[in-house]
Amino acid sequence: MHRSKAIRLAFEACLATALAGLLAGPAAAQISDGVVRIGIMGDMAGPYSGNGGPGSVLAARMAIEDFGGKVDGKPIELLVVDDQNKPDVGLDAARKWLGVDKVDAIVGGSASSIALGVQSLMKQKQKPYLIAGSVSDQLTGKDCSPMGIQFLVDTYSMPKAGVQALVNRGIKSFYFITVDYAFGQAFQAAATHFIDAAGAKVVGSVKFPLGTTDYSSYLLQAQSSGAKAIVILSAGLDLSNALKQASEFKIASAGQSVSVFGMTINSVAAMGLNVAQGLSFTVPWYWDQNEETRAWAHRFMPRYDNRPPTYIMAGTYSAVTHYLQAVQAAGTDAGPAVMAKMKAMPINDMTGKNVSIREDGQAMRPMIEVRVKQPAQMKGKFDYYDVLGEIPPEQVFRPMSEGGCDFVKK
Repeated sequence: MHRSKAIRLAFEACLATALAGLLAGPAAAQISDGVVRIGIMGDMAGPYSGNGGPGSVLAARMAIEDFGGKVDGKPIELLVVDDQNKPDVGLDAARKWLGVDKVDAIVGGSASSIALGVQSLMKQKQKPYLIAGSVSDQLTGKDCSPMGIQFLVDTYSMPKAGVQALVNRGIKSFYFITVDYAFGQAFQAAATHFIDAAGAKVVGSVKFPLGTTDYSSYLLQAQSSGAKAIVILSAGLDLSNALKQASEFKIASAGQSVSVFGMTINSVAAMGLNVAQGLSFTVPWYWDQNEETRAWAHRFMPRYDNRPPTYIMAGTYSAVTHYLQAVQAAGTDAGPAVMAKMKAMPINDMTGKNVSIREDGQAMRPMIEVRVKQPAQMKGKFDYYDVLGEIPPEQVFRPMSEGGCDFVKK
């Protein structure tokens, strides 16, 4: 054979082999730096630390352990930061994680003002942002991101269900005591919309700063308003303290209903059933819901000072599990490829079965209606709720066409 022809044939064979390799895809996962790094950001010692905080960190560790600690032989690292409920602290930490520590995904569950800033940064960097605790509906609405997923509830779904329940009881006038930052503002705006739509009325509202300990002046204003329902729009330690003081004021016994539109189980534990009994609200998950949730909770509690997991902690477990499954399925930790897999694959874990993720990033979970038991009704430790029923996600979450998310199909 002529030498030039032999060289040409050899080159064509090499080219064909290379093309075949490209078409077949990678033989093993392509993990940047040989490590999958996940950052957990939240309030670790402040008023919201009981909602998620150290418990969410434990849940993330359990997800990594249950996955086997590696993705196709590559180790999984977990980084943790206390954002102190301060946007500058949270954003600085996220920038360091992305620029120096080479974090591949961030799980967030703290103040909505932090989540909105971090989501914008993650969008720029094309890295997955997994929201398990922050609840502003802007995260899947006008400030949505193709790199963001809301694994739990938001400030649309919680007040929608709450207003429906109160109006069905014949309540037509409302007064809000609202925490003064993005979460509270969004919560109140959504609740007002649903109240107006139901033909009821908001007769007044007052705002309080995060970390307030004395609610007496706010409660007195609410009492004097004459509203049939006083709704406290807050979370964590703030919510517990406000409800305790409302009980001391004996507001309910005077004929006004004291209500919440969302609560985590640690708040019930903190205030005690004597204060919380009778409160009804919706949650996306409850530890005593079924055999699978109980089995997971019984593994969790001995490692968490024998306290029950909140739905935020369970949501963190779900977020980390689903992310790792997507990395493995995608064969890479590249953000856009992983996000495509996360949205294509239904969530299947102890938090839910066949839960789809919408194009705007909302995980479409059913909601559970619960009512806090009286102390005498408890059958065991942390048996706090009567489960009243389940609400399909389509009845609770905002229609995608109404959210204003700019990248969804019109």
